[in-house]
Amino acid sequence: MTDPEPGKSPDNPWPVRAVATRVAKYIDRLGMVWVEGQLTEIKVRQSTAWMVLRDPAADMSLSVSCPRDLVVDAPVQLTEGTQVVMHGKPQFYTRNGSFSLRVNDIRAVGIGELLARIERLRRLLDAEGLFDPRLKRPLPFLPTMVGLICGRASAAEHDVISVATGRWPAVRFAVRNTAVQGPNTVPQVVEALRELDAHPEVDVIVIARGGGSVEDLLPFSDETLCREIAKCTTPVVSAIGHEPDNPLCDLVADLRAATPTDAAKRIVPDAAAEQNLIIELRRRSARALQNWVHREEHLLHQLRGRPVLANPLQALTARAEEIDRARAAARREIDRLLAAETDRIEHLSARLATLGPAATLARGYAVVQTADGAVVHSTADAPAGTRLRVRVADGALTAVSEGPEHPQTPEQESNR
Repeated sequence: MTDPEPGKSPDNPWPVRAVATRVAKYIDRLGMVWVEGQLTEIKVRQSTAWMVLRDPAADMSLSVSCPRDLVVDAPVQLTEGTQVVMHGKPQFYTRNGSFSLRVNDIRAVGIGELLARIERLRRLLDAEGLFDPRLKRPLPFLPTMVGLICGRASAAEHDVISVATGRWPAVRFAVRNTAVQGPNTVPQVVEALRELDAHPEVDVIVIARGGGSVEDLLPFSDETLCREIAKCTTPVVSAIGHEPDNPLCDLVADLRAATPTDAAKRIVPDAAAEQNLIIELRRRSARALQNWVHREEHLLHQLRGRPVLANPLQALTARAEEIDRARAAARREIDRLLAAETDRIEHLSARLATLGPAATLARGYAVVQTADGAVVHSTADAPAGTRLRVRVADGALTAVSEGPEHPQTPEQESNR
């Protein structure tokens, strides 16, 4: 049976020197790198300077070493919290198993570069919708408890608590003191923010800090902090710096306050002002009610003074007289129409009687009909022997036709 590969079993382990040597060789292959971060510790010795470079968005750091002159002769003063870019080579020291970054160039990040980075981050967060006004949550009118994130014994803490309690004495605070400047700000504020957001009684969270330079307020434009504010379910008020200051957390928060004092005025109502408002509303409502009663009384007086209510039967009497007049006029019109129609009927009857056959018969004329009722119009209709019915004015006669009469001579006509 062959021996196992070195370092792969407890029977054939690597010695410490072998592991340390291999780790050093692996790290050495990384070569020279540029690293950006914030300085948190600076120790300058006779020939060497030791520093700690911290990531502002995460709880991670690197040990850094460089020649003393690189720190002393830097174009800007290197202090804790300075944002820098370093050029160096990662090194692993096999003697004690420590890791360090050996630096040969240090450059402080200028204000222009910081502002450019903040602007790029602002555009990114805006494109993702973190600044959308529709996502802003409304603040409660009277919060049960206010979460306050600020520096320990800071003016911002004093301003928020004193102004808020002066406006509403019963307000309660859950204060979380954190770093508000330097590399520890972001992780501590994020941790406090998560804790207060999970608190069941906290209804609103205030992040407060006084004014400062762009470098001092840089942690409040950190992407990690901005995204954490956007994830909160509790409304967040940002009160960072003074009116001209505008870190990115102001845009992500549900409400931006110009100052910590302004934040205190926004989160709780003013008890005196609310009481005065209630008194004013009661006075206005009482005045409105009195005016309404006066208007209704005046309206009732007007209604009672109207003739229709002063003498209710007057309208009926006037209408009754009008109805009587209308009835009389209708009767007169009907009588006139009846008389006119009667005259017209009499005239028509007279004309009908004049034109009818009875009047003609009365003048001596007769109507001759055959036995079957047909009217005789010519001598051909009644040949000899035809039985005839002769209708005269007062009755009818029967006769027998002897045929057509022959024309007579004048002498015969004269003899007749």
